[in-house]
Amino acid sequence: MALPFGLAMRVWIDQDLCTGDGICVDHCPDVFVQLEDGIAYVAEGGMPLNDPGGSGSLAVVARRHVDSVIHAAEACPGECIFIEVERSGVEAIDTRIDSAAA
Repeated sequence: MALPFGLAMRVWIDQDLCTGDGICVDHCPDVFVQLEDGIAYVAEGGMPLNDPGGSGSLAVVARRHVDSVIHAAEACPGECIFIEVERSGVEAIDTRIDSAAA
């Protein structure tokens, strides 16, 4: 699935639901990591984000990883991977360019 231009994907894991199977890590090791506690976490820039329930646990998903993250969420037995898609700042720039041309 290609992410439409102007949209950004972020992902987080509810550690309370994680079963520790590591399937997410198998699907996309650049976005998911499994720590010593056996629970999966999202990672950004190679660093695990560990702020359960907080905005600090939302990882931005690079466009090249979108499909893998979606597949990981679909395959997760604990159904603990949550994906958010939102408008990115690119759309605001496009609007300003269009307004300036008018």
